[in-house]
Amino acid sequence: MKPKKIETSPQFYARITGLFYLVIILTGLFSEVFVRNKLFVSGDANATANNIIHSDFLWRLGISADLIMQICDLPVMIILYYLFKPVNKELALLNLSFNLIQTAVLVANKLNLLAALFFLGDTEYLKSFSPDQLHTLAYLSIKLHGYGFGVGLIFFGFVCLIEGYLIYKSGYFPKVLGTLMTIAGLCYLANSFASILAPELSSFILLFPCIVAELGLTLWLIFKGLNITIWKEKVKQR
Repeated sequence: MKPKKIETSPQFYARITGLFYLVIILTGLFSEVFVRNKLFVSGDANATANNIIHSDFLWRLGISADLIMQICDLPVMIILYYLFKPVNKELALLNLSFNLIQTAVLVANKLNLLAALFFLGDTEYLKSFSPDQLHTLAYLSIKLHGYGFGVGLIFFGFVCLIEGYLIYKSGYFPKVLGTLMTIAGLCYLANSFASILAPELSSFILLFPCIVAELGLTLWLIFKGLNITIWKEKVKQR
């Protein structure tokens, strides 16, 4: 009996990308909303430290979810390069490059969350610091992670801008998705630069359009995919 051929059509890849993207969104929301927002108390290092000490496993689970998110980033960016290459190979490659940098920054940034755990441990070498000092160091590590996350999202902002343009020009995805992704890119850039230049202007409200755009693209990839006839025509034109 001959082995069955594995489906390798662009439609199959589009749906796989959508599923990976959905995992990225869900794990990202879990770690940010249900872990860090629950345990981190803004302006209170002692309360934050106590929350993490009493919810050690939840904190580690949040870090693990973040790493799963970054692992899923890799197949998504490779497949999107494949899907967008017929529109503009150079821009698709640039998009891949920005995405790789974003993922590398966010992966390295997880060390700040692990550092917070180290400062709150009970090992002998930490006894040269007072509890308040250790709580402050843990708090600062988490704050540094927040800024590192913002730096990573600067590169992702450019990813969204490029993807927005490629989607709009593709013909095999709805133009509205391209418009939404472009808006998402601008919002990511505005929020990240605001967190550096004017922290008081940084707000979750700026990221709401990003959630709408990315979730919209994800669901479209899963349930609709792409117009394969137009995609193949684009491939022939290249």
